[in-house]
Amino acid sequence: MAIKLIARLRKHLGNAKFKELGERLEKIREKHEQGLLNSLEFLKAILEVAKDTVEAEKQVDPEEEKDKALSALTELFNEVKSKHTHVIVERMVVDIDSIVKQIRFDGWQTTSSGEREVKQALRAALRKVKLHADQDLFDKAYGYIRQYY
Repeated sequence: MAIKLIARLRKHLGNAKFKELGERLEKIREKHEQGLLNSLEFLKAILEVAKDTVEAEKQVDPEEEKDKALSALTELFNEVKSKHTHVIVERMVVDIDSIVKQIRFDGWQTTSSGEREVKQALRAALRKVKLHADQDLFDKAYGYIRQYY
């Protein structure tokens, strides 16, 4: 059963950190719908919220059942996407999630070969949509992957 990010945020409704994350998520969605964020800026913003949500969850629920859920990034994207969201962003999120799930292994973050394989796969996914030269996007996506997977 997939756990929705919004449900995760609501689960901790009394926690100020999760309330702030929910407010950030809503502002990102509103800005994107108003055309104030292009697709790349939208992707970077949701990567930041996804990373921060995972960190907050680790502090509250360190034994989260990650394998039963879609990645927080995919869940987040599905919750905030709109009819104006460029299809490239959706494909990118799906690619990141599926590639990392195929390559990762327990403890990959502590091995140079594991980190190298994940970085190469991420760079290849970004190359497919011609975003491989955006170092900021790469860094945010890799930071999220390293923390969550």
